[in-house]
Amino acid sequence: MAEYTAYFNGEWVPFGEVKISPLDRGFEVGDVVFDVARTFNGKSFRMKEHLDRLYRSLKYVRLDPGLSQEEFSDISEEALERNEPLREEVGDYTVRQFVTRGPGAWTHDAGPPAVCVMVTPISFKRFASHYNDGAPSVIARTRSFSTESLDPKVKHYSRMNFNLAELEAHDVDPNAWPILTDIDGNLTEGTGYNMFLVTDGVIRTPGDRSILQGVSRGMVFDLADQLNMPIVEEDLQPYDLYTADEAFFSGTSPCVLPVTSADKRDIGDGNPGPITQQLLAAWSERVGIDIVGQALRHGA
Repeated sequence: MAEYTAYFNGEWVPFGEVKISPLDRGFEVGDVVFDVARTFNGKSFRMKEHLDRLYRSLKYVRLDPGLSQEEFSDISEEALERNEPLREEVGDYTVRQFVTRGPGAWTHDAGPPAVCVMVTPISFKRFASHYNDGAPSVIARTRSFSTESLDPKVKHYSRMNFNLAELEAHDVDPNAWPILTDIDGNLTEGTGYNMFLVTDGVIRTPGDRSILQGVSRGMVFDLADQLNMPIVEEDLQPYDLYTADEAFFSGTSPCVLPVTSADKRDIGDGNPGPITQQLLAAWSERVGIDIVGQALRHGA
């Protein structure tokens, strides 16, 4: 990572020189919002949608980055251009923007904010094998934040519940991906990805009251419309996952990832389902790259 270039507080610096003060509220109390986009063949994908979400988060938590959304977009694209010479060996990038509130004993007078845009290789190894075999999942005991305490539509770093959910899933299956529930036991999302089920040809997904409004989730809606696949938002319980015909996650890096078991129970016949595969193929066609082939090539 030392060779990569990042934008940090108005300057372009080597990645290793991005330093956050231990007194920064982003470090001390998770007072920071962020977003993550990815590239296909080096070109950013849905950058506007990602920055729209970032600026909604900034507005909600009353944090001013000192940059317009257009300026943030230009910096993000320049970060990709500056790091393009290193991309060939890693395939594609994620580009992450974050804004902390800066140092201060009190939220209302903290600052100045720390603003960063950094580019990193996609971690294909984490998910590549699941395209063929499907990912195992575990419904964690740890819950999603209540909407009455912290709205999940804000993309923030206050994620101890996600950390605990990952540990709980690992206790059951070292390869498992956790799924969280809300206080009523309804399925919500994973630790950085949205979830979908397929039952009798209908794609089903939790509504956005208790989840992050995923940009990749929105892409699944677009592709389902293109393919004339019915899709509904509704409350889903563990029962619905256990009895589904197929399931998948959507996320920035894997796009669409088949899920073939839940709590060590097979979903459907225990193989990636046909609708999941159709969505993956349509996504690949839309971006002009074999998503599965690239992941297998660079994640081996």
